[in-house]
Amino acid sequence: MNTNISCVALVTGGSRGIGQAISKRLAADGFAVVVNYAGNAAAAQQTVADIEAAGGRAMAIQGDVSQPEQVAELFAAAKRELGRIDVVVNSAGIMPMAPIAESGLADFDKVIATNLRGAFLVLGQAAAHVAEGGRIIALSTSVIAKSFPAYGPYIASKAGVEGLVRVLANELRGRGITVNAVAPGPVGTELFFKGKSQEQIDYMSKLAPLERLGTPEDIAGVVSFLAGPDGQWVNAQVLRANGGYA
Repeated sequence: MNTNISCVALVTGGSRGIGQAISKRLAADGFAVVVNYAGNAAAAQQTVADIEAAGGRAMAIQGDVSQPEQVAELFAAAKRELGRIDVVVNSAGIMPMAPIAESGLADFDKVIATNLRGAFLVLGQAAAHVAEGGRIIALSTSVIAKSFPAYGPYIASKAGVEGLVRVLANELRGRGITVNAVAPGPVGTELFFKGKSQEQIDYMSKLAPLERLGTPEDIAGVVSFLAGPDGQWVNAQVLRANGGYA
């Protein structure tokens, strides 16, 4: 245990895309950051190296958020190495496109396992381990309001996450811990671009009044607000960071 660490943030899915931007922003804000990853060790180590090169502190810990034993060990390892956990951001997620039909069931099961079951497990461990006065933040999505075809499994998983956030905020009454969700609109990440045509990307880029895709850094800034001192009176909320998209 390193007793010189003052504040620690754990970011699931913290090695790529929005999660990576969150890891880097929280490190810049002064947190020692645990960068969780499922399988891409190289991306996680590069994220840690980037944080350290900028003067921050970070470490990478592998763990599949859909597996209870791995989630429990993720939190236990973070506390063994860094001594405490003050902020948890659940950013791990997948976004397969599938219709609401039997043919989409396999994708539905996958996205529910990672996005909703994973959130349930991560939020539960966060509730057990986050220090008094800490912050728990989950990633949802603003596409909930759009109901696009083929987004059914993804929207179902994230609607469930928003429900869990509000319930957990009430379950943690008296501990001074805030629990919120951030719901991005379309953000230019690998997860967003996968499986989309250029026509679809161009169309979605123009949906918000600001007429652009969000950036991972846009979302990281909102998470930074919730994790920082100015976010202390925001609780049980879903912040829709989407440029007016929905």
